[in-house]
Amino acid sequence: MAPISIKNVLISESVDPRCRSILEENGIRVTEKHNMNKEELIAELKDYDGLVVRSATKVTADILNAAGKLKIIGRAGTGVDNVDVDAATKMGIIVMNTPSGNTISAAELTCALIMSLSRNVPQATMSMRAGNWDRKKFMGSELYGKVLGILGLGRIGKEVANRMQAFGMKTIGYDPITPVEVSASWGVEQMSLEQLWPLCDYITVHTPLMPSTVGLLSDETFAKCKRGVKVVNCARGGIIDEAALLRALESGQCGGAGLDVFVEEPPRERSLVSHPNVISCPHLGASTKEAQARCGQDIALQIVDMVKGKKLVGAVNAQVLASTFSPESSPLIKLGEAIGAVLQSCSVSKTPLSHVQITSQGDNMKSSANYMTAAVMVGLLNGKSGLCPNLVNVLSLAEQSGITVKQSNSASDDGSAEACVVEILTDGCSYKATGTVQGGRPVLLELSGSVFRQPVALVGNLLFFKASASPQLLSSLAGLLATEKVQIESFSAPAEQSGDASCWYCVGVSSLLRDLSALKPLVQEAAQLCA
Repeated sequence: MAPISIKNVLISESVDPRCRSILEENGIRVTEKHNMNKEELIAELKDYDGLVVRSATKVTADILNAAGKLKIIGRAGTGVDNVDVDAATKMGIIVMNTPSGNTISAAELTCALIMSLSRNVPQATMSMRAGNWDRKKFMGSELYGKVLGILGLGRIGKEVANRMQAFGMKTIGYDPITPVEVSASWGVEQMSLEQLWPLCDYITVHTPLMPSTVGLLSDETFAKCKRGVKVVNCARGGIIDEAALLRALESGQCGGAGLDVFVEEPPRERSLVSHPNVISCPHLGASTKEAQARCGQDIALQIVDMVKGKKLVGAVNAQVLASTFSPESSPLIKLGEAIGAVLQSCSVSKTPLSHVQITSQGDNMKSSANYMTAAVMVGLLNGKSGLCPNLVNVLSLAEQSGITVKQSNSASDDGSAEACVVEILTDGCSYKATGTVQGGRPVLLELSGSVFRQPVALVGNLLFFKASASPQLLSSLAGLLATEKVQIESFSAPAEQSGDASCWYCVGVSSLLRDLSALKPLVQEAAQLCA
């Protein structure tokens, strides 16, 4: 994939100084402006290619719409719920986080809260400061032999499991993505939520905040738990229903809670924070010197690697791009875009485009199918009024435009050749093109049933036309083009011509025609592009 140009970056919050120095060492200009309000950020951001934030900057759709040049948002941390990822995706802006930067810090705080809940450490400390000596009041319980339920078995969930197993806890968990055999390899038995609730002495959550996880612990689920279950949330406010948690604490159904995050931060409603069985922190999960240094450094290195075309790490909305940084991906992306451009030029007078079927032929094409599909759609939609497609946003743009995109993979006809076949339907007309890569260049093998004798190199100025076969075809075409001061540089004819059937031809030309209507006496359809 061609490197993405990032010339200047705005850092809107306090991040480790290594972030700025790494970016500047690699030729990227950096400006730091902290504590801007929404209007100030909108006014400032329009001049930047990149934005680096932590959790305080709220990057809304309004802000993104005003940022005309923005190509990447880097979140120096794990979650991205302060960024409107959907709006960024529609605008083709990459949203990137540092998936492992604060893993250890968040896991250690989770473990500290679990241990504090078991032995009432903060409450005992405050009692001592008040001059008391209440040994009986702060009777605790051992963690040894207790069951810890871990909701979300990603990086942080795994690290929590490893540490709490050292205390002799039995670790069970739930995650819809992590394979059962993977979590089992680090000692976590996966099960359904319905099975998990009644078994847990402690529950800790490590999921992203999304519709399916809002209120994961609620009145209904607390009722299914052991009486006195203790819960910890160092992930995101809202995963535990705060009102339901307060009711469970008041009734004794919940024996204690360790909270580092809240729906509103800082929380104006103080009922939970003030509850005697709640231990709370002001969102300290990533607040260690090591985590901040790691996140600041990681986001800068990730941006630099992307700019240099080395790799893409941490992209939350552009996973399709991650596999486009290998040497073999660049010609395949060019192939997809070129095929899409050929079909767009052939169907430019017929609208709307309604259906696209993309088939990759051959086993080696399977791994590239996702970004090939995106590349084809970029070629098809490029230049359409009001659209600025790229590999990040093109499938969203296609959906918005009412275009159905289908992708499949099949064995190649001869068992060895690799090819991309694209068929489009527009205004009742169907066009089909087949291409591959030869010598590192995209070539066209077939266009709507016309198989070319020699593959057409999709480079330079190309003129496609559909006409009936005739001995005078080439000379007549050359004459017409000469009157337009255009010279033929190459000629590609179909391999087989049956009777008077019309076929597609391609000629390389010295320059594009100003008006294709000049060819009307000779051809039935015509299209041209600069590939």
